[in-house]
Amino acid sequence: MPSPNSRLYRPMTSRHPHEPHRVATPLELFFDLCFVVAVAQAAAHLHHDVTEGHVGHGLLSYLTVFFAIWWAWMNFTWFASAYDTDDVPYRLTTLIQIAGALTLAAGVPSAFDTGDFLLITIGYVVMRMAMVGQWLRAARQDPPRRTTALRFAVGITLVQVGWVARLALPDDLLLPSFFVLVLCELLVPLWAERAAPTQWHPHHIAERFGLFTLIVLGESVLAATLAIESGLGTGHDPRLVGLALAGLVIVFAMWWLYFDRPAHDLITSTRAGFRWGYGHYLILAAAAAVGAGLAVSVDYDTHASHLSGPAAGYATAVPVAVYLLSVWMLHLRPRQRGPVVAATPVAAVLVLLAPLTGAPVHVIAAILAVLVAVVVATGPRTE
Repeated sequence: MPSPNSRLYRPMTSRHPHEPHRVATPLELFFDLCFVVAVAQAAAHLHHDVTEGHVGHGLLSYLTVFFAIWWAWMNFTWFASAYDTDDVPYRLTTLIQIAGALTLAAGVPSAFDTGDFLLITIGYVVMRMAMVGQWLRAARQDPPRRTTALRFAVGITLVQVGWVARLALPDDLLLPSFFVLVLCELLVPLWAERAAPTQWHPHHIAERFGLFTLIVLGESVLAATLAIESGLGTGHDPRLVGLALAGLVIVFAMWWLYFDRPAHDLITSTRAGFRWGYGHYLILAAAAAVGAGLAVSVDYDTHASHLSGPAAGYATAVPVAVYLLSVWMLHLRPRQRGPVVAATPVAAVLVLLAPLTGAPVHVIAAILAVLVAVVVATGPRTE
């Protein structure tokens, strides 16, 4: 544990993976709050694209932008769990990453509207190169894992060169090059950790991912609330009141399913850590997209959308189904036994059928409420 008497500078040695009372720091919480600005921007533009009928364009833009947000956030989180010194150099480097996140957020509108990813790329590269600085510091001060840290630093740097070079490619190569570079990003930790695994803290990691999931769910509540407020205008439409209540039930159920049982005991190996971290791309992206989907439903009910009823319903149903299946794979399935194992996948299928009814959001809310009741009734919590 870092000494409280050396705030200016502390050696960046590996923290103990079972350090007692390890919790998120104020800097980490500030980091999350600044990152959610980019999440809010991406979700808002997804909402507008889907409402206008540009579903394919909006979804692709959202998933690409969200990758940059999620990957930079997750890499910081995992590094902090292993090496957080909370000294002046560490804080300043983290603030540089936050500045990069805000730059990325400022670039979201141009990425969605004109396909211009220059500002997003600048913000992303700033975040990632700050991370390189952290790894170089760890390489110098943590000899047992020097090779691992140097692999991270070299791998991240080379991929950032690729992101910058991508800006000069013709339009028809932008999407293929994106997937190639994403694959390279995902492979860097797999390659680096083979040298000597970093010593992250399972309780701390579970808390950090849980906190970010909370913030993203809160962003969905805010997005839906603002849409309903806009739709109500000066009147009181009973349909929107019912939609608001159903939306709250959906988000409440999503929270309950994620936090029903502690998760730290599921991420106690390197392999489980990779599965946990990479799987959260779907959880977090889907959670943020639910707010956009609920806002699309508001637009449909107020005749401000170009979509059909089923299409508007799928804007909520698809991210909810993705969220359910992802949470089931990471949180629920490892602990469930017997027929109840199928409850969440069945619920996901029913959610995807809900848009074929006349009130998809209300039906989804009912399905999730029943699912929560089943999950709560079929097994004690693991304390």
